[in-house]
Amino acid sequence: MKNNTMQYINPREREVVARLTYEKVSIITKEQFDKYFNFPKRVREKTLFRLKKKGILTTIKRAVYFYSPLESGPAGSSINEFLVPSVFFPKGNYYVGYSIMYNYYGFTDQIFQTMYVLNTSLQREKIIGNMRFKMIKISARRMYGFEKIKIKDTEVVVSDKERTLVDMLYFSGPIGGLKRAFDILKEQAKDREIDVSKLIKYAVGFPNVSSRKRIGFALEQAGLSDKVLGSLLKSVEKTSLVTLYPSKSRKGKINRKWMVIENVA
Repeated sequence: MKNNTMQYINPREREVVARLTYEKVSIITKEQFDKYFNFPKRVREKTLFRLKKKGILTTIKRAVYFYSPLESGPAGSSINEFLVPSVFFPKGNYYVGYSIMYNYYGFTDQIFQTMYVLNTSLQREKIIGNMRFKMIKISARRMYGFEKIKIKDTEVVVSDKERTLVDMLYFSGPIGGLKRAFDILKEQAKDREIDVSKLIKYAVGFPNVSSRKRIGFALEQAGLSDKVLGSLLKSVEKTSLVTLYPSKSRKGKINRKWMVIENVA
């Protein structure tokens, strides 16, 4: 019971709750709703309005709703955040990356309340339930290194382990900064927890040259040879010096091999 909601829902609403529970629905579109229930348009709109007001349905986007069963209690059930991106990007031009994936692959134990959805078409932010979704529009050049995972019969596009590490050296804030990102990358490379050749291939193709340099520097410290790192070294040749850690100060040892200034974290 959700604050005794059952006492206040009419027979038509009970029919909806019973059917959606039977069908084990998590997310439903207005078109699917019409297939399940042959309500006149006015009745359908009124029913949807009442169910949203009672917290049984939550709007994800126009004409798409999250269903929270009555037995979930007053707070309702939590939406599985991995089911949301495909609602916004039915063509699959997205991937789930950054902080959620840092946790997914065990790089950190921290639980995040923001899901980053990188894509080629939409820049916006939306809160659904207790989760903040940040849709970040990126260049098509950065759309690679994915795998698909299955969540409740839905295929979700996510960054694979090696691509997640590349992203982590580019966007290290959620794990506490570049120093921690360096440590994680070196641990993964030393322990052979990753496909190093795949990681290097991904790094070479990454548009941000500062990230390529930092990845190469860290992999060398992890013991990888120049022969293995050859393509990555070539990709940073004849580029300008950057600081290893972002800083306005340019003080530090100059490493011309990776074209970085080894400053203090």
